[in-house]
Amino acid sequence: MTAPSLRTAPQRWHRVLWLAAGGLALAAGIVGIFLPLLPTTPFVLLAAYCFSRGSARCERWLLEHPRFGPMVRDWRMHRAMPLRAKQAAIVMMAFGSAWAWWLLPPPWSWLPAACCTLVALWMWRLPTRAEVRTGKP
Repeated sequence: MTAPSLRTAPQRWHRVLWLAAGGLALAAGIVGIFLPLLPTTPFVLLAAYCFSRGSARCERWLLEHPRFGPMVRDWRMHRAMPLRAKQAAIVMMAFGSAWAWWLLPPPWSWLPAACCTLVALWMWRLPTRAEVRTGKP
């Protein structure tokens, strides 16, 4: 009986860690649909990146998903975001930051706005892609 190769063990653990990180990123992206403070798109893109290293099956599922798949495929193909998505994300983060400023105690009230500002700057610097018109109502 031979011992398992030392080379296969780290690969298995790496895959498990990538899969877990992808699951957490996707969960944060789903929560971001409902909470204006969390942007959905960056977390879904992060999940796709993690799944591409941890699980081909999960990556395929994400790419074929009717809601998340188009944004991941568009990102991979063009490395750009539609202007409307940028604008909606920034407006929602601004509302969420104002809401957090109102609700959080003074030492912490600035933190969501600072995080959202960094994400908004990153997002705004991305190339803008014209939205594709499908002709569907």
